[in-house]
Amino acid sequence: MNYFELFNLPIAPTVDKSVISKTYFELQKKYHPDFYSYAGESEKEEVLQRSADVNNAYKTFQNPENTIEYFLRTTGLLETDEKYNLPPEFLMEMMDINETFAVDEITATKQVEEYKEKLGKEVEPIIQNYHSGNTDGADLQKIKIFYFKKKYLKRILDRIDD
Repeated sequence: MNYFELFNLPIAPTVDKSVISKTYFELQKKYHPDFYSYAGESEKEEVLQRSADVNNAYKTFQNPENTIEYFLRTTGLLETDEKYNLPPEFLMEMMDINETFAVDEITATKQVEEYKEKLGKEVEPIIQNYHSGNTDGADLQKIKIFYFKKKYLKRILDRIDD
């Protein structure tokens, strides 16, 4: 099931949340299992699956990081359980931040948040102006690198919370 097709959206790294909400409620009305209580077993199973797909798509599209991940998977740029080698200079910067954590968690957390903001500013024009067929492979790779860097930063922050 392609969530973009289900919600009648173009394949893109961002989605319009107002369209998502409106479409979600329309699809829920159309595929809610309660409306098929008198249907045959086969149709009930199909509707139940479609309702689950609608819920999963909605959940995915509500989170910008999940939307980017789904976009990358849909376009074939990201494989399941893919291990990506991040640039060495990024890893060196993260090593410095990790060393700061040992001394000052507040400063290190601030550094991670600032880095996330910087990453967003670098890739935001590509993401916001994405048009299938008009975005080159280098820009798509920047989105992929952005995804993996944000994932790495999230792991650092999650470690603090533990």
